[in-house]
Amino acid sequence: MSLADHAESLTISLSKAHLVPGPAAGLIPASFAPTTKLCVSFGDGSGVKAVDLGTFFRASECKLAPRISFAPEEDAAADAGATYTFILADPDAPTPDDPKAGEAGEEVAVRAANVLTAYLGPGPKDDSKPHRYLPAGVALAKDDVGGEEFVQRRSFNPAEFAEKHGLRLVALNWMTCADDGWTE
Repeated sequence: MSLADHAESLTISLSKAHLVPGPAAGLIPASFAPTTKLCVSFGDGSGVKAVDLGTFFRASECKLAPRISFAPEEDAAADAGATYTFILADPDAPTPDDPKAGEAGEEVAVRAANVLTAYLGPGPKDDSKPHRYLPAGVALAKDDVGGEEFVQRRSFNPAEFAEKHGLRLVALNWMTCADDGWTE
């Protein structure tokens, strides 16, 4: 799938899921157009499952850190030596019916190959409807962001963090996740 086709599918999918406009609008600028495709998958061996525009996961499928990959940005203005940060945001925290925490939740940040915070997988409660999670890749435009700001994950705001550190959203996907005990 070409980047243009992916961007169109992503835009339609985010709109249908009521993420943009909606609870993810603070993280995803209105003018956002991906400059690369973010590939995220969970599992290993024959149990690998890819995140792709709303793929459903059970929490146990996301306990191990995901595999993350993407092609170099197609944007000619992209810095060849750029490093990237990966953020997993939960716009439905604490529950989809009452998303008071906005974009807070289970986040992980990886700068190049250096993990800034330990991976903490999605953790919706078994009585909560599935949460929508947004794996996002952002280009690092300023100095090292460090890891200390992630100590209080429930108060972490990805949009504020990106603005503070001059990060530019370059890729995005989304998934849903429910606790293993959740039933419809």
